[in-house]
This record gives sequence, structure tokens and C-alpha cells, in this order.
Amino acid sequence: MGKVDTATAKASVLIEALPYIQDFNGSVVLIKLGGSVMEIEENLDSLMDDVAFMGAVGIKVVIVHGGGKAISRAIKESGHEPQFVGGLRVTDEKTMEIVRHTLNNVVNPDLVSRLQKRRTNARPLHGNWIFGARKIAAPDRGYVGEVVSVDTRAVCEMLDAGIVPVVTPLGTGVDDAHLYNINADFAAAALAKELKVRKFALVSDVPGLLRDPEDPATLLSTLHLGDMEALKADGTISGGMLPKITSCEDAIRAGVRKVHLVDGRMAHSLLLEIFTREGVGTEMLQ
Repeated sequence: MGKVDTATAKASVLIEALPYIQDFNGSVVLIKLGGSVMEIEENLDSLMDDVAFMGAVGIKVVIVHGGGKAISRAIKESGHEPQFVGGLRVTDEKTMEIVRHTLNNVVNPDLVSRLQKRRTNARPLHGNWIFGARKIAAPDRGYVGEVVSVDTRAVCEMLDAGIVPVVTPLGTGVDDAHLYNINADFAAAALAKELKVRKFALVSDVPGLLRDPEDPATLLSTLHLGDMEALKADGTISGGMLPKITSCEDAIRAGVRKVHLVDGRMAHSLLLEIFTREGVGTEMLQ
């Protein structure tokens, strides 16, 4: 392919994206980044490029991130073994301090720095400033909380100022003012619900919802709320996908227009999901 043909192909891609760029200008999109996809440099660079592009064309982006892999490493380096009950980390007082330090002082600043290097005005926003939490009573996992309130003022002020908030999944106890560890999917869904974002994208290391977890060809590209109960009953939605999908359902019922499960291992998956006709991953809607 010659230079002119290459340039023409690039122009065609931009023309295809134009109506989507125009449609989403000024809209709020919330992206939840899973800890697993942040572990691979190539994946993370691609995702940060996508976020920078979205900001440059007028989309208001909010990021909520996990950090499970980094936290588990830090716990092991402290001489302990990470413990989980029902897929959620057991978080005693010492572990909570490791979680806080890793999220606020390691993972979050790295994401902010990567975006700033791409000339994106990103800033940290520690979740305990915005999420009110209450301890999950059973089973007892220590300082693991569920979101019971969301104060969006800081997020909205940052968005209005052209800043990308990069949010940690931590909360402040409404009963005891203690710091709580919150599942990042749940934190992101709670914030998406409160903001009533245009799109809520959960980026992880799976292609989307699969009928057969071992076969990517069984990807369900579109799901409606009415499909969910049958898919739970036949086991398609199960295990770790169950709370993720449930949080997505709650977000849609609360006014979020579309939720997407996106594979962060695919180069520029966010741009493909938002700015092309075909999209990628699984789209959930009313």
C-alpha cells in the first residue's frame, strides 16, 4: 500500500468516527480499569492512549481503577499471604494500610502520570473523599465495605474544569469513619449510577460475557435487562461475573444508558467500542 493509499485509509477511519465524536462531545463516560489489564505495559499504554483521545475530542472521562495484583504483591512482600472469601479480599487493619498505600501512592499516581504525559489533565481523587461505606457484615472480611452514599461534587467540579478524575475504590465508614476497601466494580457502578453517565465501560482481561468461558466465539455481543435472569439460571452468568453483571444491571436501572464489558488486552478496545459501528465486547442496555 502506497503513502496515498495509507493516508486515505486513515482518513476513512476518521470519517467513520466523526458522527460518534460529534454525538459524544460533552458526554460523561466512566471507565473502570481492572487490576489485571494494568499489569501489562502494552495494554496499559493502549488504554491510556484511548483515554487521551477521548478527552481530546470533548468526552468527559472518569476513571475508577482497581489494583488487586499490586496489592497482593505488596501483601506478600510484607511477609503475609493474601486471603479471599467469596472473591473479596479479607482486609484486617494491617492489610487495610497496605491497600490504602498501594492504591493511593502507587497505582493511582502511575495512571495519573501516564495520562499527564499524554497531555491529558488528569488528577487523583481518593475514593474515601466521595464514597460513604458500610461494613459488609457476612461473611466477615474485616474492613471490606459496600457503597451506601456517593458525593459527586468533587467529580463534577473536576469534569467542569476539564480534568479527568482518577478514583481509588476506597470509602469512609458512615458509622465509624474508618477507611474501607471496596470492590472496584461496585465502586465504579455506584459512581456511574449517581452521575448517570452516558456510557459505563468495565475494562478487564476477558472478551465480554461468554456462553462458554473457554470459547471466545461464544461472545454475547448484546444483552438486554430482560435476558439476565435466564442467563443466571442456566449458569452463563456465574462466579466472578455474577456480581459484575448485577452491578451493571443496577447502573442501567438507575439511568446509565449503556454498559460495556471491554477486553483491555485488545489494542484500542475503548476506541473501537465507542467510535465504530461494530464495537467490541458485550453491550448491556435496557
